[in-house]
Amino acid sequence: MATLQYREMRGNDVAYWGAVFACGLVALAGLGVALYMRMHGHHVTGMNNQIVWGMPHVFAVFLIVAASGALNVASIASVFGKAPYKPLARLSGLLAIALLIGGLWALVLDLGRPGHLLAAVLYPNFRSIFAWNIYLYSGFLMIVGVYLWVMMERRLAHHVSTVGTVAFLWRLALTTGTGSIFGFLAARSAYDSAVLAPLFILMSFAFGLAIFMLVLMAAFAVEGRVIGARLMGRLRALLAVFVAAVLYFVLVYHLTNLYIVGRRGIEAFVLMHGGIYTWLFWGGQIGIGGVLPLVLLLRRVPAERYARSLALASGGVVLGGFAQIYVLIVGGQSYPLQMFPGMIVRSSFFDGVVHPYVPRWPETVLAVSALAVSALIVLLAVRLLPFLPETLKDEAITPAGEAHEAPASLAVHP
Repeated sequence: MATLQYREMRGNDVAYWGAVFACGLVALAGLGVALYMRMHGHHVTGMNNQIVWGMPHVFAVFLIVAASGALNVASIASVFGKAPYKPLARLSGLLAIALLIGGLWALVLDLGRPGHLLAAVLYPNFRSIFAWNIYLYSGFLMIVGVYLWVMMERRLAHHVSTVGTVAFLWRLALTTGTGSIFGFLAARSAYDSAVLAPLFILMSFAFGLAIFMLVLMAAFAVEGRVIGARLMGRLRALLAVFVAAVLYFVLVYHLTNLYIVGRRGIEAFVLMHGGIYTWLFWGGQIGIGGVLPLVLLLRRVPAERYARSLALASGGVVLGGFAQIYVLIVGGQSYPLQMFPGMIVRSSFFDGVVHPYVPRWPETVLAVSALAVSALIVLLAVRLLPFLPETLKDEAITPAGEAHEAPASLAVHP
């Protein structure tokens, strides 16, 4: 493999600083909304004592899951020894950190009094999966930070494989912990399933790679840098495998629930008569997030159209991912609690009632600000430090002696 050169992103100053200003403005708006919610209470949002996890939690969980998956590209290079992915490892680590910070931004600000987070750190309850996740998230940030350091410091290059392996195992634990938040909640019919942990791991692979590809192609389009068609083909195939695996585990999850008599009510709710949740499941999660990307990724297209099909597929995976998390989190809370399965319960306390939820502007602004924070971190980092390779031409990243046919490269245009 030829010696790779990395450099900072230059691009159009007006467009760049405009994007930085817009992201900073949205992030500040999210901070202002958090203070507004702190002063007036959470009743200004669409959340209530039945729907306690709303739009900020949907965005937070999506970003946290995607953060783990964004590191997958670096893991393929350093842990599994796939040299063509090595030039992408730095950006992979940066995105993992940025996405996790964005997700934690929404979670912490939604607490109302973020200072109380210190109580969970100083007085941990290790019987709670929430307490475990505090250490998983902070540990992930530190390990990936060290991972980036050894990748970017030539004198420490011999430690990349070791640190990469630790990061790979930690990210699996992190995603398992995030999925277990829901898998351990026995009170909700939509949760309480061991399938959720591996499902979240596969979701992280798909969501993280989709976001990685969108960021990579956008960054290369700004300066007209070249991405090799062979590398693009590898990434298309990899994303197709991840999307198919997510669909398979979604099928397993719902078939498992259908087999259990007590879960058929929630299955009928999600799959047939759940209103917005049914539409989001079939149209968003399965259609836009699963079937459409697979069609775009598996059909034969000329090499020069790889970028377009991959961009559309990645966008579909991201939109479908938000729909999937929304159906799981909000839809799972909307369905009434089954306090006494098989019994008819009548009271004035919402027994048997599907709880309504309509996101309001404060929580929506806070949720979107999490994306802005992640984008702002990436924009500033790629401008200040050499995260992006000079080129991704096939001949520049193909190991010496590797057989290949009809080398082709394509420029990603804005």
